[in-house]
This record gives sequence, C-alpha cells and structure tokens, in this order.
Amino acid sequence: MRKLLIFSALLPLAIGSADADYSMPERATARETKPVVKARHFLAVTAHPLATQAAHQILKQGGTAVDAAIAAQMVLTLVEPQSSGIGGGGFMLHYAARKQKLQAFDGREVAPMNAMSGRFLDGDDKPLERDAAIRSGKAVGVPGLLAMLAEAHRQHGRLSWATLFQPAIALASDGFPISPRLHRLIAKDRLLCNSPTSKEYFCAADGSAKAEGSILKNPALADTLQLIARQGPDSFYRGPLTTAMIETVDKALAGEPGLTAGDFAGYQAIERAPLCGQFRQWQVCGMPPPSAGGVALLQMLGLMQRQNIGQYPYRSAQAIHLFADIGRLAYADRDRYIADPDVMDVPVGALLNTSYLDQRNSLLQRDRSIGKAAAGQPWRFTDSERHSSDSQSERPATTHMSIVDKQGNIVALTSSIEDAFGSRLMVRGFLLNNQLSDFAFAPFADGEPVLNRVGPGKRPRSSMSPTIVLEHGKKPVIALGSAGGPNIINHVPRVRAATLEWQHPMKKTIEAPNYGSRNGATELESDAEWGPLPAQLQALGHDTELREINSGIHAIRRDRQYWVSGTDPRREGVASGE
Repeated sequence: MRKLLIFSALLPLAIGSADADYSMPERATARETKPVVKARHFLAVTAHPLATQAAHQILKQGGTAVDAAIAAQMVLTLVEPQSSGIGGGGFMLHYAARKQKLQAFDGREVAPMNAMSGRFLDGDDKPLERDAAIRSGKAVGVPGLLAMLAEAHRQHGRLSWATLFQPAIALASDGFPISPRLHRLIAKDRLLCNSPTSKEYFCAADGSAKAEGSILKNPALADTLQLIARQGPDSFYRGPLTTAMIETVDKALAGEPGLTAGDFAGYQAIERAPLCGQFRQWQVCGMPPPSAGGVALLQMLGLMQRQNIGQYPYRSAQAIHLFADIGRLAYADRDRYIADPDVMDVPVGALLNTSYLDQRNSLLQRDRSIGKAAAGQPWRFTDSERHSSDSQSERPATTHMSIVDKQGNIVALTSSIEDAFGSRLMVRGFLLNNQLSDFAFAPFADGEPVLNRVGPGKRPRSSMSPTIVLEHGKKPVIALGSAGGPNIINHVPRVRAATLEWQHPMKKTIEAPNYGSRNGATELESDAEWGPLPAQLQALGHDTELREINSGIHAIRRDRQYWVSGTDPRREGVASGE
C-alpha cells in the first residue's frame, strides 16, 4: 500500500470564558438516553448492540482495537445495511499506544477509469436527478472498506483475519431480529422494494417492509464472508465476487460504461498523514482530504478561538449565532476547495493559514448574521492555484465506532455506503455503495471547472470526520465521530467545543440538540424544546429552520483511570467494556 503525506497544520488556539445573555433551556424530550459505560481495560461504542457485542468479544480474547473494529464492521454489514458495509468505504484514525503514533487510513471508494466528467449529465447536458443517478448504477464506486481494514490489520492486528469474521458469519447464518429502526427505514425507502436485487431480502411479497422483530437470515452474506475470511481481502478484489459486482452494475447500467476488473485490481487503500491542530493543551487530529472533516474542524476551532466563543453560556443564542456563522464560512470553503488531493490541487495549508483565518474571522459580526457566505481566497496566502467546486451534499447514511483496547490502542472509524441502502444493488448478500453521487454532477460552475467533478480513478469528497484528541500531543483523551452526511461537519466541532471548552460531560453533550448551518438556514433539531431561542436568533438576522438533524455520535473519553462512553440516543448504538 502506498503512503502519501500531506500538510499537517498547527493552530494556536486559546478560548476564555465569561458570562452573557441569551440562555437556552436544557433539552426536554422523550428520547431514551443511553447509559454511560466506564471501563478500565477496554471499551467499544458502535451503532448496533450486536456489533458492540462482537467488538467486546474480540477485545476480551486479547484482540486489538483494529481487530475489534473489523469484527464490528462485518456485523454492521449485516445488521445496519442502510448505513455501511463491505460494499462501501470509510476513513479511520488509529493511535498506537506503544509508539505514541497516530495514523490516518483512507478507504474511500474510487470512480472507475472510464468515468468522465459528464457521467451525471443527461442528453441535454443537465445534471441528472439524484434518484435517477442512484437507480442507474452510475454512482457505484469501487468499494474501499475491506482494503483499508486489511492494511490496518496487517500493521496492527493480533488475532487472525479469519477469526474476526466469525461473529458476523454466525449471525448471518442464524439470523437476527429486524429492529424498529431498520424496519422503519425499509418502509420509508422509495427505491429498495422496487430493486430486483434487494426487494426479496428486505421486503414482503406485497412490497411492504418485512415485519419488525421477524428474523432476517442472510446465507448469501455468510458465504461471502466465509470466502473473504478464508482467502483474504484479495478475494474481494480479484475473483468470483469481483465478477458478480461488475455484472450487477453492468445490468443496471444497461450498456453504459461501468466497473471493470482492472478497477478492482488497481484499488489501493492509502495511509495519509493525520491533519492536526493545537487547541490549548490538546492536539485535535482528523482526516485530511478527500474528507473535508479535518479541514473544517480546524477552521471552525480556529474561528471559535478568535471570537472567544467561550465567553458566552453554552447553547446560548449568542454562542449558537457565532457557531452557525463560523459553520457558514467552513462549508463555503468545503464546497469550493475540498476534493481528491491525489488528482486535484487542494490548498489545505492555505485554508488553515493563520492570516487566512484572521481574514475570515474579520467577516464575522457579534450582533448580526453574515447570511450566506462566499468561499474565501486562500490562494492569496499560498501559491495554490484557484479552483471552484460545488454544493453537492451527502445523504445521512453512515456509521461511526470508537474503540480502545487493553494496550490503549484506539480506533475511530467512520464508514458509509452514502445513501440509505446505497445503490440498492445487492450482490452476494451485501449492498453496493452509491458514493460517486458525492461528486459534483455539473463539471463546471460559473464557467470554471469544479474541483470535485467526476474523473477517472478519483475519490469523491466526503464529510466523514473520525477524530482523536491528544493531551500535550501524546496522551489520547477523546475518540469521536458521527454519522449524518454533511451535518457531520457541525456535529464533531459542536461536541469538541462543548467537551473541551465548556467542559460539559460527554453524555450530556451528545444528547443535546443538534444545530448549525451548512451555509443556508440556521438549522435547529426539531425534536427539542428551544423556547425563545429561535426568535432570539431571528433578531440577530438568522433564517431559522426546525428540522430532523440526523446524527450518530459515538465517542470515548479518558477520565482519570477510566475510559467513558458517549452514545447517541438517536440511533441503536450501545457501549460495552471491562
């Protein structure tokens, strides 16, 4: 596997605290909260109880955090098919305790070599409707998750590769009960029960979702996992499984160019340098491009420092006003400048340059929202070439897990198949992704080429943001990430600021209402009692919108001799450790 290094930025941040007005009431909802798990030796937090159980089992056997993550991810392929799986991709941060070394692994899907910039244009050169792009098979990229996990296992695994697949194989063979959430998502999906490859598995004969609580068996996936366990990850990228994936996509494409054996054989997971910045005594580290998460996180933390956001009460109107406008600036830069760094010139250093952040900070106003933000001009602070990008957004169908093992090794893994149930194309028991729809559908904007346009072998931009925080640059104190599509870029900084700046407990922070702006309206989670806060924000010039804001925040924090869990009540996840 090739190793690529990128610029790692260090941002000096220091935020104070004081009192202010505009207080917001605490959350008051009927949502069930998740218990906090404290563990001395090891701890796993994943998006499903059966995946957490598998991780716990592996950790108890002496497996590493990477071993446990692989076992959990194979189970998630079965029990949370709407969110992730071996037909998709992901990003992972790994902290090696003995060497005190942090690594970033990129398992993002790639476009086939025949993918040209007009892939998502119709006969009139207009962008396709999203559902049409998904149904057509054009959005399926070469899955990268298995290759990434295999490389991490090669470096950091202790138990055998085959051992890690056994919990998922057993569950696929014996079956598992359809959870209320999975049933609800199947029932509301527009495409799943009309897909010839997936409707029989997920749907009853009358076209409705299979009943909640009914046992769902997947012998085809059990066979697939047995093959990969026995023959290794190469069996996914070369052989009968590869042929089956290619043929399934070809059938959906009906004669248009699709994936090839060469695309699969040429896929490589990439080890990249984590993107890190200083936040007081903490070093905050995230994923570099093609994820926008690390850049946005460090930009937002840098701007929060400059605005001294900690002087306002946590979740006050003034604090949310500044957080939303800071988000507008970060999202504007994300949409224009973040893309595959191996193909395009991505100005990471300029976007995190101190002078550039000072200039962006000068746009913020304490008493009035800036409204829709324009992307900045980072090339003024570097020799980077100017590019344009787009505002194509991801769908909220992703998963995150945080795991620490007995030796103190840590994994923060975010994985996805993009849309709920991905492409709805099922092959040998698993769903294929539709991640290529994260590219810009229109290759040009305002007469300029879009940075995140489709291209041969390119990786689409992502918002996935696995994050690890180190104290004094060495001792890990937090592992965190979330599901939620483009909203992830708001979720992770919100939790980071609350836990590090305002010192709020992890549980309380995760359960609190989501909010932020994606450079549009200031969005407030509808499942919350906001009291006068929307009116207070409107008085500051915000266009507020109450809406469901999807998240799946799963975190681990060090508290003296214990590891402490944080589990998002919006999803099915649980924590387990000893």
